[in-house]
Amino acid sequence: MATAVTEAQATSAPIKQTKILIGNRWVDSVSGKTFDTINPATGEVLAKVAEAEAADVDLAVKAARKAFHAKAPWRRMSASERGKLLNRLADLIEQNADELATLESLDNGKPRHVARAADLPLVIACYRYYAGWADKIQGKTIPVSGEYFCYTRHEAVGVVGQIIPWNFPLLMQAWKLAPALACGNTVVLKVAEQTPLSALRVGELILEAGFPEGVVNILPGYGPTAGAAIANHMDVDKVAFTGSTEVGHLIMKAAAETNLKRVTLELGGKSPNIVFADADMDQAIEGSHFALFFNQGQCCCAGSRLFVEEKIYDEFVERSTERAKRRTVGNPLDTKTEQGPQVDNDQFKKVLGYVESGKKEGAKLMCGGERVGERGYFVAPTVFADVKDEMQIAQEEIFGPVMSILKFKDMDDLVERANKTIYGLAAAVWTRDITKALNIANNVRAGTVWVNCFDVFDAGAPFGGFKQSGIGRELGEYGLQQYSEIKTVTVKL
Repeated sequence: MATAVTEAQATSAPIKQTKILIGNRWVDSVSGKTFDTINPATGEVLAKVAEAEAADVDLAVKAARKAFHAKAPWRRMSASERGKLLNRLADLIEQNADELATLESLDNGKPRHVARAADLPLVIACYRYYAGWADKIQGKTIPVSGEYFCYTRHEAVGVVGQIIPWNFPLLMQAWKLAPALACGNTVVLKVAEQTPLSALRVGELILEAGFPEGVVNILPGYGPTAGAAIANHMDVDKVAFTGSTEVGHLIMKAAAETNLKRVTLELGGKSPNIVFADADMDQAIEGSHFALFFNQGQCCCAGSRLFVEEKIYDEFVERSTERAKRRTVGNPLDTKTEQGPQVDNDQFKKVLGYVESGKKEGAKLMCGGERVGERGYFVAPTVFADVKDEMQIAQEEIFGPVMSILKFKDMDDLVERANKTIYGLAAAVWTRDITKALNIANNVRAGTVWVNCFDVFDAGAPFGGFKQSGIGRELGEYGLQQYSEIKTVTVKL
């Protein structure tokens, strides 16, 4: 295990903002309440952050509605000017990337070098991608019957409520804000109570970039209070949520029972990762290791159901176990660290609870399964073999560093087994046979399928789920559809 984070390193975090952003002003919560944001590597408090509740949401929605008024600067701004603002924000994020990576690591627990090398480039690319789209969101002319001129307009939905999770705070902020702003919406963004700091720092950069008053409002707070207030607010036109499937149900219900606000959801997953005997073994082992353990296993599309063909099963299990044992766990500020802590104590206990479930149900614990160190929320990389489809660890989203390896004999029942889940977010297949690869890609019900790779993302490629893994798509041109209303205009000639 790498060295623990020192108190000096934690207290030197570049924490510049802990308040709520409403109408381009940093304010305390209406109630005056704050909550502690914790360093998961030490269990110690990083900062006290203003806690937004329903009253704060109401103020933020009013500010966003005012900014969406037809005569407000944001609405009168040309589409190309919106693109310039997004590009300016991308530049500022790039200039402050080292600081943002440190904040992300301290607040979330992910290794700093991973945040810097993986998350930040994707954040910047997302803003630049949608900056390029801002003045290219176009309607069509339609040759209708009769003497009429018919055309369509793509208009902003209005005030958008967005709720992002704690596992990729910077990246999820970009995935939400960039397309919404490119389309001309105004936003009330609720950031997760576990990881508010990097989002609030980006809020400062949004002001520095020159976004008009009230266009982006950022509220740190809890789901049952601030999140629920957004989902239930009668003056929010759309809600976009990334998080658990259970909360997705609540948001859909709230939208239906209030003003039928538009809803997009990116929810949980239990993604099948399929390894055939003809795969490049070294590539499949390392790729499957990354697919599960990346971001401490706290990834909605993690390859958490690892199906391995019978012919190579024993060798794959043995080598995957050895790879997991070599995984470096510890100080997220150490460049040698591969795995930091789970995000908080609740997640830490949940993961260890699933480990106990796997052992009780008869899965074979190959390595890990215990706490690492005496403080912080570190879980040893864990591998289970002889996992059966009906076991809890093969059915439910663990969201932690627990690899479950299942055996399959041939293609006959593999697709059916892969699809036997409420989820459909992602899948992967490892093989040298293009026929097998396309069979899996075409028949597994998932929003993304990777072939001989995993977790390959690009701002231009849409991402989202089938079944209870979500509604709608993020990223790419498809992401713009979630933030636009289509208007038909017909003129008699």
